[in-house]
Amino acid sequence: MHKANLNLLPTLKVLLETRNISRAAELLHLSQPSISKQLGQLRSEFGDELLVREGQRWLLTPRAEALAAQLADSLGALERLYEAPGFDPSRCERVFRLASSDYVAQHILPDICAALVREAPLAALEYSLWDKRLLPQLWQSELDMVSTITELVPDQIRGLHQGEDRLVVLMGSHHPLAGRSLSLDNYLAWPHLQVSGGGDKDSPVEQVLAPQGLSRRWFARVPFFQAAVEVLLRTDCLLTTPAHIAWQLSCEHALHFCDLPFASRTQQYHLLWHQRHHQDPAHKWFRELAYPFLREHLQRTVAASRKVLNPPR
Repeated sequence: MHKANLNLLPTLKVLLETRNISRAAELLHLSQPSISKQLGQLRSEFGDELLVREGQRWLLTPRAEALAAQLADSLGALERLYEAPGFDPSRCERVFRLASSDYVAQHILPDICAALVREAPLAALEYSLWDKRLLPQLWQSELDMVSTITELVPDQIRGLHQGEDRLVVLMGSHHPLAGRSLSLDNYLAWPHLQVSGGGDKDSPVEQVLAPQGLSRRWFARVPFFQAAVEVLLRTDCLLTTPAHIAWQLSCEHALHFCDLPFASRTQQYHLLWHQRHHQDPAHKWFRELAYPFLREHLQRTVAASRKVLNPPR
């Protein structure tokens, strides 16, 4: 079977459009002898003269006229393969999948949903509680993005940094330690509560206590911040949590927060996604929609918490 020389098709297209060897050479940035040579090859390929000289002009053969119509469609389709895919939010019917903590679901997700329904009314959003252990397996997940705390971003994971925060101790306003400066002995003496859902909120504390042979006494572990709030209101537990979350929850409930009795590393917040989604137009649009809400809330509440922890003198 004869193997077609597809490299000649651009030359054929220009020759059929211009019907002029000199003009074709100019448009293709080739010499006239080179165009004449390629015309000879094309005549051999198609078994037809294609262009016939008539005085000072060239005429197309019937086969060439048929090829001109077919070639315009074929090359146009090939060129469209290289076009960047467009994205129209108003016509998008995609389900976007985002994961984070129940805190984000309660305090930030409603703003993201309002913007989504306004700009992409046919789209949908599926939200799930994030498990920090799943980050290395993000490539296997159906998730589009995760908003989480992490120090290390694995290979093939892309992201945007939202900001940072420090850990504090949250307790009920009725707690005997509320309003007092917290000592390490007191921190260790009282029972502790842990929120397991979302990002890693505890390893900075363990990195300080473990080398000293110290540990906290756990009373309960719960997956949701709202459950933790109800426990704090009814017990004398302590919850170590990011300052911006402590500030927000203390604005809504009878809670008090204060600094840890030791220094710990800050927590880094990221919006993350796998590399395979990075150049997808719909994904890019959605992360650019969600990111400002996540970053603004973090920045605003971190600033508010610092005013409480470090009041102006």
